[in-house]
Amino acid sequence: MPHFALTIIGRDRTGIVSHVTEILYRLGCNIADSSCSILGGQFAMILIISHPEYTDRESFGDVFAPLEETNLSVFLRTLRPGGEKRPDLQGEICMISVYGSDKPGIVYRVAKELGDRRINITDLNTKLIGSESRPVYVMMIEAVLPDHLSIEDLTQMLDHLKEELQVDISVRSITPVEL
Repeated sequence: MPHFALTIIGRDRTGIVSHVTEILYRLGCNIADSSCSILGGQFAMILIISHPEYTDRESFGDVFAPLEETNLSVFLRTLRPGGEKRPDLQGEICMISVYGSDKPGIVYRVAKELGDRRINITDLNTKLIGSESRPVYVMMIEAVLPDHLSIEDLTQMLDHLKEELQVDISVRSITPVEL
């Protein structure tokens, strides 16, 4: 069965999730995976969907036109077979938290350190919190460590970035939960 990546972006307001999922529900689509977030006032949704009767992008016709009529941008892409499956993540999963004053380069510098050490970033979010007069930049990264690297090793490796970027960086293990 073909799978599709559906991306919805538009100015944040209430009701976007219910509008999108109502259309998918009425079509009989299965939502295999999803992520939604507010990014700078824009609401963004990424969903992996499937339906046994829809074989390509054109087969959906204009079913998403009602979303576009409400100023949402809709993008649908057919996934190559195998791209819809749950990734097989080998290694220890950890959460890396970065707090500090906002400045260019924080995401790049931390991501470069992780990438250079073959650490797989599986989720990354940034936000400005605090007050307008005292904003605090927050970055949360979920990552998978390669077998040869421990949480303690990574913590030490990131110490030099704390001083260079004038931020606080902490790393902690996330214990997988099995139901």
